Amino acid sequence: MPAAWETVVGLETHVQLRTVSKMFCGCSAAFGAPPNTNVCPVCLGLPGALPVPNELALKLAARAALALGCTVHAKSVFARKNYFYPDLPKGYQISQFEQPLATDGTLSYLSPERGIATATIVRLHVEEDAGKLLHDRFPKETAIDLNRCGVPLIEIVTGPDFRSPQEARAYLLTLKQVLEYAGASDCDMEKGSLRVDTNVSVRRAGETALGTKVEVKNINSFAYVEKALTVERDRQIALLEAGGTVEQQTMLYDAKTNSVRPQRSKEESHDYRYFPDPDLPPLVLKPEFIEEQRAALPELPATKRERFTAQYALGVDDAAVLTAERAVADYYEAVVHAGAEPKAAANWVRTEVLADAKDHEETLRVPPSALAQLIGLVKGGTLSHQAAKRVFGEVAERGGEPRNVAEALGLVQVADTGVVAGWVSEVLGAHTTEVTRYKNGETKLMPFFIGQVMKVSRGKADPKLTQRVIEEQLAS
Repeated sequence: MPAAWETVVGLETHVQLRTVSKMFCGCSAAFGAPPNTNVCPVCLGLPGALPVPNELALKLAARAALALGCTVHAKSVFARKNYFYPDLPKGYQISQFEQPLATDGTLSYLSPERGIATATIVRLHVEEDAGKLLHDRFPKETAIDLNRCGVPLIEIVTGPDFRSPQEARAYLLTLKQVLEYAGASDCDMEKGSLRVDTNVSVRRAGETALGTKVEVKNINSFAYVEKALTVERDRQIALLEAGGTVEQQTMLYDAKTNSVRPQRSKEESHDYRYFPDPDLPPLVLKPEFIEEQRAALPELPATKRERFTAQYALGVDDAAVLTAERAVADYYEAVVHAGAEPKAAANWVRTEVLADAKDHEETLRVPPSALAQLIGLVKGGTLSHQAAKRVFGEVAERGGEPRNVAEALGLVQVADTGVVAGWVSEVLGAHTTEVTRYKNGETKLMPFFIGQVMKVSRGKADPKLTQRVIEEQLAS
């Protein structure tokens, strides 16, 4: 981007709360049901149907707000946001406006350009989702699926705090991690559990006034957020440099063509004619309710990372990978508590465990106690690292105690000097040329000899003992 311009980005993230039922009725909030089957008079807005707030949704919303450092207000108000669109059967969406659930939070993230940066969370409010328009089911027609109507959401609105598309993506990854840790949402973008709208403007470097912002919608992955913001930023700069002006409008991002196109002129908040929902009294949360949600929060990722580096003497990179997901962090600690040395456990979890999980639907298939035992067998010299990897695969596939599996596979290392000496003699006798070269000063051949002994012994020879025996025999 030309240095003459500065990008300014704000984000609005809609996050589906992890509930079984919808926000104001008992219909299932499950993804993937046949179209228009999870609907009732309440979520369809039929006359006489009254909404009742979902208690679990309110708990999860408060938990998410507290995890983001927000002030959760004792009183908030549900409002009707009025607009007419085919996927909104009531003609309005129940949301919050002037008095949201929570305000004034912050979230720190690692900016690729600025190091640790902090985004302000202006507000977090509760609302219901709209239905979904499907443009690919019938030729030249739009289908409507109202299953999502009434699904509980929180909307998290940041200040205009990001200075590049890359920063926006880094913040979203951090936000997703915090919300998953807090148990508020599964944040599955493929199922629509997390959706992002972006506001982007540009201004000349050094200016403090904000430029005209454009909203970009229809973004369904973090990679596309970065791409959409880049495309829109470049469009605005080109427009301004050509002497044009930026219009406030809503753009849709097209991932196939990596381009944006206008959707409609952007509404101002007064266009929605917000007013308190007459069917829902103000939401009043007791102090004890808020404190219960605070107490229900687990140790959050940033705190856990710091503790891992201090308590287990791990590097920043190790700690970041191990705490990326709560399940992996808990698994790692269970391995250490079962007796494994922290650094060795970190290496195993980062490599074998995560690779195996990736191939098996993110399932951690080897019990922590079994991995700790396996690490102990390597440390004690019973198994080579290569042999241990084979045992790990076998335990993951079929279960069993690592030592028993290793014995059954014939992988237990031989530390009997007499047996190892026999293998060494066989190898040195078969490679007289290399022996002569070694004796003439080519000591770099040692790994070659060790490798040959490993081959002859089928990986059973203890590598340290093998090297000592080779050195002794070559010196004689």
